[in-house]
Amino acid sequence: MNQFKRGDDCMKYQRCIVLLLFVTLLALGRATSQSQARVQPKGATAPVVSLYTQVVAVHPIGIPKPPDMRGIAPYLSQGLLHRIDLAKACQADFSRQNPKPDLKPAFGWLELGLFSGDDEQASPTAFQVEHTQLEKGGSVRAYVKLTYNEPPPYGPWIWHVAAVVMQENGRYVVDDVIYLRDERRSTEEQLSERLSAGCEGPRWVGFSNQRNDKKPEE
Repeated sequence: MNQFKRGDDCMKYQRCIVLLLFVTLLALGRATSQSQARVQPKGATAPVVSLYTQVVAVHPIGIPKPPDMRGIAPYLSQGLLHRIDLAKACQADFSRQNPKPDLKPAFGWLELGLFSGDDEQASPTAFQVEHTQLEKGGSVRAYVKLTYNEPPPYGPWIWHVAAVVMQENGRYVVDDVIYLRDERRSTEEQLSERLSAGCEGPRWVGFSNQRNDKKPEE
């Protein structure tokens, strides 16, 4: 009889352990969800809203001209601003290596809307930050719906990008932009990759000579 009682007590104990583990995991899941919600405040989307307000207003093509850059730069990270400066230096190095004026530079960003995309995507007429997603390392992806209001039957055109937001010096800034895959784009592309294509730091090396294991940017 005592053996049956001990066995019954053991089963009850095991059920209690399982129940305790389940409650603990549930609490951890709720804590994680709450933590993710906390790192996606208005502060994380504020630079995205400010940046795309400028993009819709001035439609910068390629690297923004100084007047447009003054309105855009405050919302970008120091890392992204440095990559833009390297791209300009690489373009200057291309011109030194190829002095023929009729030779068009082979830079993928020349006719690109850096923060929106190619062709008509370079001139969005409206935007909306739809949602955010916490990434490993603490950065946040802000998914942005962009619209180009071409009259029917051809428009409007709608597409999406993701702005990578990070904290820098106590504030949120945009560190990169991801052009998301859609019916016109077969794979995701990143602004940082487009800026550095064909370059090693400030030097033009061409696409065939560019190493995949590039050294840190100079």
